Amino acid sequence: MVPGAVCSPRIHSRLGTTTNVRTADSVSVKVARCGTAKSPCGLKSSPATVSSFRLDRFEATVGRFRRYVAASSAGWVPADGSGKHTHLNGGKGLSQGSSNVQEPGWDSAWNSNLAKSRAVWTGNLSCEPTYQTWTSSAGANEERPIVCETWFEAAAFCIWDGGFLPSEAEWNYAASGGEEQRAYPWSKNPSTSTTVDCDYGNYAGCEGTTAKVGGLPQGDGRWGHADLSGNAWEWNTDWYQAYPTPCTDCARFAPTSSRVIRGGSVYDDTSYLLVSTRNNIPPFNRNYVVGFRCARTP
Repeated sequence: MVPGAVCSPRIHSRLGTTTNVRTADSVSVKVARCGTAKSPCGLKSSPATVSSFRLDRFEATVGRFRRYVAASSAGWVPADGSGKHTHLNGGKGLSQGSSNVQEPGWDSAWNSNLAKSRAVWTGNLSCEPTYQTWTSSAGANEERPIVCETWFEAAAFCIWDGGFLPSEAEWNYAASGGEEQRAYPWSKNPSTSTTVDCDYGNYAGCEGTTAKVGGLPQGDGRWGHADLSGNAWEWNTDWYQAYPTPCTDCARFAPTSSRVIRGGSVYDDTSYLLVSTRNNIPPFNRNYVVGFRCARTP
């Protein structure tokens, strides 16, 4: 479990169908709308419809984050309002359920949360000497997931990298295999199978620390995404609240005390790796078990 985090009741949602598209750094997902009899949108308690999107195959690595740190240290900051799902709602992005609240994107007031020098970045990303993955210079950790970053830093990285943080509904869609509603990302034949061991995911009792991304292909999700469960928790764009109902390309934007994280980590037992497990921590939190991956326009 994430130190200082609070777990919620586990909730499923069923969302769409996908195909894979390979990119230079990742394999992404293209999602079709659900809502037909053959492709139900969700449980009665949390119906959802998700439009096409892409999701990186891998968690953001130390090596990729190092390039962002160089750009940030040279003065790059996200543009005000950037980082939205601009392919949705005529460019307005995600919405908050039945309300008229639209995805706000990056707030330039958040720029103060981003370090301005490599030295400060190194200090910030060195949140736990035993378990952190960041090193002041490139070394053996370049293919491990970056951890110890805040939500703001994860969101800024995704904008710099041409994407955005996924909504919780998008992340859940990829991890659950859409309408298959997999118990774990690798669960199949049947999708309710709770078979799990260290060949599928990196959890408590396996590697003992975060491992290189993509090292357990037997645990890949339905569309080839690696490490959706285990290794490191992953930031989502949503503030932590109950799921919006109804949900059509939705996320929660009304601020609470915490942002959503999903997927479990190397330090958690297998119950935290279940796709249905939700979790949350404050956006300023630096935690050695929390990383992220980016989503992108279709």
